[in-house]
Amino acid sequence: MAGFFARLKAGLSKTRGNMTGKIDDLTRSTQQIDDDFYEELTDILLLGDVGVAATEHIIQSLRQQVKTQRVKDAEEAKGLLKNIIIEEMNIPRPPLAWPMVMLVVGVNGVGKTTTVGKLALRFKEVGRSVMLAAADTFRAAADDQLQVWSERAGVPLIKQQMGADPAAVVFDAVQSAKSKGTDLLIVDTAGRLHNKKNLMEELGKIRRVIDREFPEAAMRCMLILDATTGQNGLIQAKLFKEVVDIDGIIVTKLDGTAKGGIAIAIRRELNVPVWYIGVGEGIDDLQPFDPKEFADALF
Repeated sequence: MAGFFARLKAGLSKTRGNMTGKIDDLTRSTQQIDDDFYEELTDILLLGDVGVAATEHIIQSLRQQVKTQRVKDAEEAKGLLKNIIIEEMNIPRPPLAWPMVMLVVGVNGVGKTTTVGKLALRFKEVGRSVMLAAADTFRAAADDQLQVWSERAGVPLIKQQMGADPAAVVFDAVQSAKSKGTDLLIVDTAGRLHNKKNLMEELGKIRRVIDREFPEAAMRCMLILDATTGQNGLIQAKLFKEVVDIDGIIVTKLDGTAKGGIAIAIRRELNVPVWYIGVGEGIDDLQPFDPKEFADALF
């Protein structure tokens, strides 16, 4: 885990330089905690993509705590800020239960298929039996990409020809997972958002197949977001939440952005926990999200 913390710290270096570096400069140069201090801190958080709702909540909490604890020192206020961010990110995740179907959604280009492969490997390494379903039957080479990951992780893949009905693929995968007593079935879905109606119908159909054919399985819907898309990722997340119930968020490519505050914005706007974060291209660079480690690496 120490190895991952080092990678997490390195992965958040751009955000640290952009956001927390500016907070350090502010606390060093501030003589007193006044309206100017809060105004400048607000600007820093907004520029770090923490988002309006989360920034307002954080500043309000900080003002309150500074007042009640009679804090005069800006450096001490920074410590309070860090704890507020930990608290903000620390919402309980629904426990894992077996058998489970994990429906993975997100627009094309966010690293969805790669993340599915990394999740498969991660669960296999802790002793779970895993199966993949290639239900993104519209994107050319999506199932080929998933095939590579299934071979790398050493887990079976259920797929059909390109353009097949995604719900039919999921039906086959569910039957196979049930007959083999598989712990976890991970379903890679199409990422088209330009036609929300089609996407809604498609995901609804997949969901109905799972509910009907595999009622004993726990259902978890994970939304993959690319941190480098910033507020655009937040708009995508809201659109997906209109289409399907989201149980958790996986934030990828946090190492590629100076605006890692987007993870905080997503959590506040959607009221959904962040389950995993990706801070690199490596196969083991996808790790469970820990609010304290995130804040430690950030500050």
